[in-house]
Amino acid sequence: MITMGVQHSGGSVLVGISGDLDQDAGEALRRAFEGISGLERDVMVDVHGVGSMDVDGLLHLLDLHRRAELLGLRVLVVGWQPQPQQLMAQIAGIPGPGTACGERYALAGFRRLIEERAHRAHSLPEGQGWPACT
Repeated sequence: MITMGVQHSGGSVLVGISGDLDQDAGEALRRAFEGISGLERDVMVDVHGVGSMDVDGLLHLLDLHRRAELLGLRVLVVGWQPQPQQLMAQIAGIPGPGTACGERYALAGFRRLIEERAHRAHSLPEGQGWPACT
């Protein structure tokens, strides 16, 4: 289950996410954009409370990022926890623990890479994609 809080402050929106970022998170993440007036410039997504993420959750997060950019908003995701970072590293093909995938997430090219690979992993039959991180 995922919980989310949205705060507006001047030209910024803070979206705090807690729980498991999985296939059921899509609707909650879409609701983050309710109430955006068009006057905002920045969206900060705080994922400190996300302890686990699967490929579906990653795709939902990438979709949230894409929606924000289509609205002309700059997006910063902060507070990456070890398991979500490790999942992104696995999907991106970056070996080793402690990879800086959270920092790379801000780069459009890296987001496109992990989105492409996450879609590919999502469409593979069970057991043939990247293993889930625990």
